[in-house]
Formats: sequence, structure tokens, C-alpha cells
Amino acid sequence: MSAIATTPLRSRVEGGGTPRLERWGSTCEYTVLRDVLLGDPSGFRWLGEENAAYSALVRNTLRKGYRFDRDLALRQHAEMVDAYRDAGVAVHLLEARDELAYGVYARDSSFMTPFGAVICQMASPRRRGEYATTLRFYLENEIPVYDLISAGNFEGGDFNMIAPDTVLIGYTGFRGEECSAKQVGGWMEREGFEVQYAPIDEYYVHIDLMVCMLAEKLAAVCLDTTEPETVAWLRGKGIEIVPVSFADTMALGCNVVALGNDRVLSVASSKDLNAKLRALGFTVYDPDMSQYLLAGGGVHCMCQPLRRDPA
Repeated sequence: MSAIATTPLRSRVEGGGTPRLERWGSTCEYTVLRDVLLGDPSGFRWLGEENAAYSALVRNTLRKGYRFDRDLALRQHAEMVDAYRDAGVAVHLLEARDELAYGVYARDSSFMTPFGAVICQMASPRRRGEYATTLRFYLENEIPVYDLISAGNFEGGDFNMIAPDTVLIGYTGFRGEECSAKQVGGWMEREGFEVQYAPIDEYYVHIDLMVCMLAEKLAAVCLDTTEPETVAWLRGKGIEIVPVSFADTMALGCNVVALGNDRVLSVASSKDLNAKLRALGFTVYDPDMSQYLLAGGGVHCMCQPLRRDPA
């Protein structure tokens, strides 16, 4: 019998008490990362070049004179993969499909919990097909699927486990709707999680644009865009904040990945945050990821942690 036939499509126990995974899963955003899911970049291109109605961000990028360079994009992705491997992380790739040009932003189509993966419902019609390659990956690799979001649009960048059994859930009303955020939050509450909701303006897309964990009790936060209530909640959890400017945040400079053991994957253009982290004693991997940043996603958007050490 195939792995697809035997892997649970919904491992979630109604009412809570779902068993935690032993081989896979993540309990927070900052312990040592062992396995990561990325998108294969071979089908990546800027949506907006051939369809101006799709992306205001890409239209603005094109107005500034930038043009997509596929060879450069492939080299940049390879440099990012090398950084993960240098940090001891096993890299897994989603299948590339020509019609799924933004499948490289693997954080959007799913997110990982201690109980299994959650398959998201994408807001853009041009990206909804990503559920198929994502779901196929989990089933073929015998990774249990905790559940599939069904209440409305929700993407993985709005699910932020700042500590074990503690999650910050963002929503904008479009890419993450309140009804689906509350569906996810309800599941987590029944598993014993503390849930904090963070409504944000649609302009900021996802909560991981402005809040990313760096280590235990340490987060990169854009104080200019993050609601005071959210900042107060983070500080109430004893989390120290490394501030990121509005300009750097809008350029995806706050969208970084904690690798564990005081190591962070950032990007070359986030010079201020990188300098602050190095001053704190962090090892910072900072590949040039311009071709992906200009299309609207950073390195945190591009990764889905599959396995982290328990916190």
C-alpha cells in the first residue's frame, strides 16, 4: 500500500488531545531547524510581467526599471539552499509547476504544528493550485496532515509560534480572513495553546512581515507597523525586541528565519538588522535574494519548517 494511502489526511482529534509527532513537527519558531520545505525555483517568475492586474508590487518593481532575471534567481535560490545545508538543515523541495510560479513561497501554502501540517487556503486564484503539490508532498513523505483550512482564506505567514503552546495569529481580511484565523485559533485552543490574535492592515500582508522570532525570548519586530497591543503582549511574554525600521520591513528585511543555536538566515539587503544580530553574537547567513524580495516574499515566506528540536 502506498504512503499516500496510509498517511492521515486529518490527524486532528476533535475537541483536542491530538498526539504530538515524534519524527516531524515544530513546537516554536526558534529551536534548531533540522528539516525545511522550500519551493523548487525552476518555475519561478514575476507574476505581473505578463498579467499587470495581478500584482501591484511587481508593477511598482517594473516601474522602477527592474526586470526579472531567471538565471540570477536560480543562483540566489541555490545560495540560500547552501546556507541551509551549511547550517545542517536537510532541504526538501516542493514540485515545480509552470502554472504555480509563486510556489517558491512555501510558507503560504501550509504551516507546521506539533501535531502535523495544516494545508492552507490561498487567497489568490493564481495560487490556489499550490494546495495540490503541498498536500502531495506531505502524503508522499508520510507526514501527517493535522487538518485543512476550510472556513476561508488563510496562509502560513499568519501562524507564528512564538513559544511552545503559544501562537500569534494574524489576519488582514483578504489573504487571512478573521473567520479562518478563528478556525485555526480554535483548533489550537482545544490543544491547550494560548492564542493571541493580531488583526493587521491588508497592506502588510502577513504577521511574519513584521514579527519574526530570532531565539528564545528574542524577536525582530517592526514597531512602526505592529499594533501596540501585540507589542505589549510580546513584551508581557518576556520577549526582548530587536527593532526593524519601517523601510527595511517593507523591503522584507524583518522576514528572517531562526536556525537555532544563535544562527539566523537573513538577506544581504537587511544590513541594519544583520549588524544588530552580529553584535548580539549571532551567526548570520545573508544571501542576496533580490529577485524574490522584489516579487513580494522574503526568506521566511520561502520556507516551511518541517522539523525543529523540541523546545
